[in-house]
Amino acid sequence: MNRFLLPLAAFVLLAIVLAIGIRQSNTKGIVVSPLIGRAAPEFVLPNLLDATKRFDSRVMKGRWYALNVWGTWCIECRVEHEVLVAARQEAKLPIVGLNWKDEDTEARAWLAQLGNPYEAVPVDAEGRVAIDYGVYGAPETFLIDPRGVIVYKRIGPMTPEIWQREFVQRAAGAS
Repeated sequence: MNRFLLPLAAFVLLAIVLAIGIRQSNTKGIVVSPLIGRAAPEFVLPNLLDATKRFDSRVMKGRWYALNVWGTWCIECRVEHEVLVAARQEAKLPIVGLNWKDEDTEARAWLAQLGNPYEAVPVDAEGRVAIDYGVYGAPETFLIDPRGVIVYKRIGPMTPEIWQREFVQRAAGAS
């Protein structure tokens, strides 16, 4: 019986120490991107909403914008979509929607049904641009400054609070 008490006590003590450490960590749930502070990768891709045109990311230089990586297959993208539609109506920060590994007809139907929060919708069918940005999975949203430098990365669905605090306020505070 005593031979089990010492390992059990050690396990309980370790679990308590780890739980306290996780609760008090101010960086829990944050994945720091190595691209923060670096130039955003430039790209030219087909435009989802106008097949006769291509989207060149260099047209966004000179102003703040958010690059939102999304797909119709992404459950969390649907969760955040109404937040992005509301953000577009505020018109404080333009959003470019990088449609990632998706079917064009489904993506067009999605935007027609749920609303289009994007100023432009480049299509990354092969996923190469997402790789350049270090995307783990959708949704992910990047804040890019007027010099074309990534200043913030959000992994997971957008919330109104995060949009205001991390995107709008950062852009407004630096302008």
